[in-house]
Amino acid sequence: MELTNISLVNNLVHQQEIRIEINWVVGIKGTLAVSACFFFIYVNGIMLFTLRSKSTFRESSRYILFAHMLFNDSVQLLTNVLLYIFATAYLYLVRAVCAIILIMSSTTRYNSPLNLALMSLERYIAICFPLRHSEIATPKRTCIAIGIVWILGSINHIIEVLVLLKTEPTLFLIPMFCTREKLFMSKWQADMYQGFNAFYFVAVGVILLYTYVAIMLEARSVSSDRASATKARNTVLLHAVQLSLCLTSSLYSVIEALLARMTVSVFIHLRYLNFVVLLILPKCLSPLIYGLRDESFRPLFKYYFMCGSKKVKPVLVKF
Repeated sequence: MELTNISLVNNLVHQQEIRIEINWVVGIKGTLAVSACFFFIYVNGIMLFTLRSKSTFRESSRYILFAHMLFNDSVQLLTNVLLYIFATAYLYLVRAVCAIILIMSSTTRYNSPLNLALMSLERYIAICFPLRHSEIATPKRTCIAIGIVWILGSINHIIEVLVLLKTEPTLFLIPMFCTREKLFMSKWQADMYQGFNAFYFVAVGVILLYTYVAIMLEARSVSSDRASATKARNTVLLHAVQLSLCLTSSLYSVIEALLARMTVSVFIHLRYLNFVVLLILPKCLSPLIYGLRDESFRPLFKYYFMCGSKKVKPVLVKF
């Protein structure tokens, strides 16, 4: 009897040690992910402040689109990290609050490739129609295009919410574990989600391919500014890489479903890796890459990032 009691106590202590170790590991991983997200949101904020500090940046369609990318990625990072915190802490949210967070997260994910298409078209106009660039790519038209991007990015969610409000309005007051699969459970919603994903990525892919080929052909012509055309071509190529990263992030749910077939301990670690690599890392690095490769923007950004402790040499802003 005494040996049995000792064995039970030892098993209980062993289970508590495992639970403490798991909680400790989860805490470390969560702290790293959340800290990285908020650090890069801070970096994006400094970049946005830098873009607002000069009228030449505010009046250029190229930098307006870059500012929109920074804002969109910051919102996506924030919503992703909130969903991660809620999932890790096993918090239940009122369905209406969960819907707002998930819709913002999904809309900004749609916006990313659409904004890349706008940025590529802007470079295409600048290289292939340089004399009409200032006439076509005005700040007002750029802002209208950004508004259209937000409408396209949210249209499927507006449809889903309107249908739910009409059929089951009381569901928005029920607490739930906040995931897209729990919020939108119907098959038609999943089909519409995948359909919009496929359509947007194919459309943006075609636009990037067209602009890349057009700029490449323009770069070979004798009359063109080959240096500017080559730089624009490399920028569009960077957009294509960014589009592929956006595509991998849309596969997050599919990969997570495949990982769920593994053992619990392996699934927990791989799920975290999937979250960091597919959802966090691309949004952390892409604005930094775009900003630091820009010769006009980089010195001023470094100045503000260093809190004004570094002198800035005057640079010519090229459109």
